[in-house]
Amino acid sequence: MEYILFDLDGTLTDPAEGITGGVNYALEYFGIHTQDRAELYKYIGPPLRQSFMEFAGLSEEQSHVGMTKYREYFGPRGIFENRVYDGIPELLSRLKKAGKKVVLATSKPWIYAEIILEEFDLKKYFDFVSGSELNGARTSKAAVIAYALERYHIPKDEALMVGDREHDIAGAKQNGISSMGVLYGFGSEEELKKAGADIIADRVENVFDLIMKM
Repeated sequence: MEYILFDLDGTLTDPAEGITGGVNYALEYFGIHTQDRAELYKYIGPPLRQSFMEFAGLSEEQSHVGMTKYREYFGPRGIFENRVYDGIPELLSRLKKAGKKVVLATSKPWIYAEIILEEFDLKKYFDFVSGSELNGARTSKAAVIAYALERYHIPKDEALMVGDREHDIAGAKQNGISSMGVLYGFGSEEELKKAGADIIADRVENVFDLIMKM
């Protein structure tokens, strides 16, 4: 595998504080109160607009308002309530030294993703960044991966998607590329196996060796 596509939230960084803060802010606008912030972890990973409808019962129109409220919190504050998982900079550095092309494939708006990569000094490891648009275009993981494959001219048989949720695995399958699930993020082993991950890494420290064996 010469092209390694990484999810962002739950795979490279732990964004729980910032994302749940933004989601809570948006839900409060609609009078929806959350007692335990951990209840909002399910919003981390999937496209937020769909999650507002699925998990909070908002209408499509309300979900658009919810996204606006979310960004009121996330843009100036939540985006920085984040931390890089231990070992990630070392992993990315080893992949680059091994000659791999490293690509970001996130459902998060690419403009936010770029800021996060710069803030945490990760941008230097990436050859290409694929994300959604602020207007709601290209939010599914399948669409994000397809955009990366097309724009960066990536051969499908040389590409591997690495992510922590079923959406990462499903998006890889829809595009005909291999996938690796990671267990240190927000998805369970059961979720990743059910989605059909080709291989699963339980720790950051194991990701490099598994990639090199594929």
